[in-house]
Amino acid sequence: MDSQENTQNLGTNESEKNVEQSAVQVETTDATAQQITAAGDGDNAADADGEHAQAVSYKTKKDVIARLKEIVANDETPAKDEVDHLKTTFYKLHIAEREARMREYIDGGGDPEKYQVVPDEDEEVFKSEMSVIREKRAKLFQEQEQEKQDNLKKKLDIINRIKAMATSPDEANKSYNEFKELQQQWKEIKSVPAENASELWRNYQLYVEQYYDLLKLNSEAREYDFKKNLELKTRLCEAAEKLAEEPDVISAFHQLQELHQQYRETGPVAKELREQVWARFKAASTVINKRHQQHFEDIRAKEEENLTKKTALCERVEAIAAEENKGAGDWERHTKLIIEVQNEWKTIGFAPQKMNVKIFERFRAACDDFFSRKALYFKDMKQTLAANIEKKRALVEKAKALQDSTDWKSTSDKLIALQKEWKTIGMVPKRLGDQLWKEFLGACNKFFDARNSSNAGTHNEERANLEKKQDIIKRMTALLESDGDDVQQQLQQLTDEYAAVGHVPYKEKDKVYDEYHDVLTKLHKKLNINMSRRRLNNFKNGLKNVAKRGEEALDNERGRLVRRFEQLKQEVQTYENNLGFLNASSKKGNSLIDEMNRKVQKLRDDMELVRQKIKAVDDENKEG
Repeated sequence: MDSQENTQNLGTNESEKNVEQSAVQVETTDATAQQITAAGDGDNAADADGEHAQAVSYKTKKDVIARLKEIVANDETPAKDEVDHLKTTFYKLHIAEREARMREYIDGGGDPEKYQVVPDEDEEVFKSEMSVIREKRAKLFQEQEQEKQDNLKKKLDIINRIKAMATSPDEANKSYNEFKELQQQWKEIKSVPAENASELWRNYQLYVEQYYDLLKLNSEAREYDFKKNLELKTRLCEAAEKLAEEPDVISAFHQLQELHQQYRETGPVAKELREQVWARFKAASTVINKRHQQHFEDIRAKEEENLTKKTALCERVEAIAAEENKGAGDWERHTKLIIEVQNEWKTIGFAPQKMNVKIFERFRAACDDFFSRKALYFKDMKQTLAANIEKKRALVEKAKALQDSTDWKSTSDKLIALQKEWKTIGMVPKRLGDQLWKEFLGACNKFFDARNSSNAGTHNEERANLEKKQDIIKRMTALLESDGDDVQQQLQQLTDEYAAVGHVPYKEKDKVYDEYHDVLTKLHKKLNINMSRRRLNNFKNGLKNVAKRGEEALDNERGRLVRRFEQLKQEVQTYENNLGFLNASSKKGNSLIDEMNRKVQKLRDDMELVRQKIKAVDDENKEG
């Protein structure tokens, strides 16, 4: 009885103070309450599961379609995240297959402009199943929205009834059992529209606390109710604090929403403990909310980092694709570089959603442009190679038709003409080129061996020719030690003598050819070096006269030299590319390669001379 009187004597001021404190608590948790309500409705709850669903990896389009059919057959209502994940995965695989088919078509010699995309049966099945799922999700959403509106009406009715009970102490005492039943009903009613949740909860809490403040229960009953609520809220605080140890941040966040819902549905505790209990629960909630927020901030930061990396890879591929390809070697080298970049791309995760597709399209466009141009280049090259193969095969047939001839003079001239023609034909694939050359050389050797056998009486003459050539080689070797000004003239005379000497014994021809070629190469190198020195000295002497005409004259001379240097450099690259396609398996066949190598060395010596001249111009500029 005393407890009831004490309850009545709290007075209007005490009740108002209670209401103000409750309002402060509710306002403090407004943002949290909105999160709780949002987490309670169907879509967001489903989205929580959807985050785990994204962890599923699908290797083929059939796997994606199988999952869609499973959803439809089992009457599931999948999360939006899972549906988006299935859609993204399917079209990523679908586009990759389509591009692979197009690349195969182009590599096979197809015309890119005539390529047509073939309808995909899997895509039609995918669209059909997705249509069913979208209809189900739309229907579910409408049902959930209607349910929220119905729940809102029910909770407003409960608030009005509690408000009526809280208008007078007498009414509150009479309706205690009804009040407890209304509280239970409130707990059983779930989600309401998010925009009404906070206001709804504030009103409910306000009138529940007013009701308790006016209630004329005996002291023991009221203290028991407060004690029981304190135990429940303490356990909720402990559960919230334990969530800080949960490794799965997303799971911890959604569990927290459940705890908030239970906390709201639990009745009040003693006034002196209300602020303390709520502060504890709020502190635990803040830890989880911050971890949840940080988790998504880390994801966004990682996606931005991935975007930066992918942008850099796009720029690298675009730069590689823009480089000039002067031959097959350049195309293959650039292909390896692009494949390396593509492999690096695969190791980088997603970029931000609004940029993920755009950055991939940019990367794919640069790669496609390169490989399309490469396919066209090799298509043209195949046609050229095929034409060269046919030409060489024709020469092989002509040589074979002559290999058994006994018309030594006429046939020799014809075969020599065929050999010269052979050298004018461009490159062919190495393996086939070796085979054709072997057949061609075999037919030529067969004839010349037969001719040599028939001219056995000429061996003495050939031995004498060998001695003459060896003597010429010794005299050429002596020129290596000479520094006279007439070395060039003497060399020319010796080479003319060597060319005038007839055939040597067949078994000795390769050896004497190697000796002759070796010393000739050394002499050419020596003459080039000496000539370069004289030309450089003459240039430096003449440079003084150019300098007298002024700085502009020196700049013009330097520009001319730079252009000459680039021209020589281009010629060296051209010869080196051609050398890559040549092949020979005999000393005669090697003569063309040797001659080209001498030309390359001569060009390199000229490049070095031009470089020295440019340096001389620069030195003259500094002195001026």
